[in-house]
Amino acid sequence: MNRSVAEGPVRAGLALGLALASTLLCAASGTAAPAEAGGGAPVASAAPARGERACPVVYFDLGETLVHTADDGGTDYRRGAATYLRALRERHIRVGLITNVPSSWGATDAERAARLKKEVDAEWRGPVPFAWKDFGDRIRTPRTEAERKPAPVLWERAKADSGRCRVVYQAETAEEVAVAATLGFVPYQIGRPHRPAYLPAGLVGLLGRRHL
Repeated sequence: MNRSVAEGPVRAGLALGLALASTLLCAASGTAAPAEAGGGAPVASAAPARGERACPVVYFDLGETLVHTADDGGTDYRRGAATYLRALRERHIRVGLITNVPSSWGATDAERAARLKKEVDAEWRGPVPFAWKDFGDRIRTPRTEAERKPAPVLWERAKADSGRCRVVYQAETAEEVAVAATLGFVPYQIGRPHRPAYLPAGLVGLLGRRHL
């Protein structure tokens, strides 16, 4: 496939995420929003498609997005992650994980999630435990090695499981965020300079209430 053609949906999806954040920030402050952001799609395209519910579900990568692994192998929350998850929890916003683990860890998402929790908890050094309860059964992991990210399968499954709700994906890697954007997720790459560490919880909440 021609590289420029393939990059088109990626750029449009990333522009959509930036346009959405810009629009919601302007709406929250009572100022006018720009018609377009970064030369990408018009802001109006951020509205839910016909029949789509606005309720947001926020999916994350795990390693170096919510959890940091130190040089000694110990794990803890990435800076700001615990506070951010609490802010989403207080707004009753559902969260999930889309993360690579060995497919041999179990035959089902539940079995692989149980092994993931065991592995993370065994090396946990943080003062408070990881908030596994927040994620419920929304932990999507590869059933085969071919399903490992950046293959699109895990995002497709997460989106299907979210019904008609708008879905958000946040990760530290540009490649994963770009793939999510092409599949209809509101994309946000964390840890970028001069931007909030995570897509602000207040903006995520507006996704559930506003048709832009």
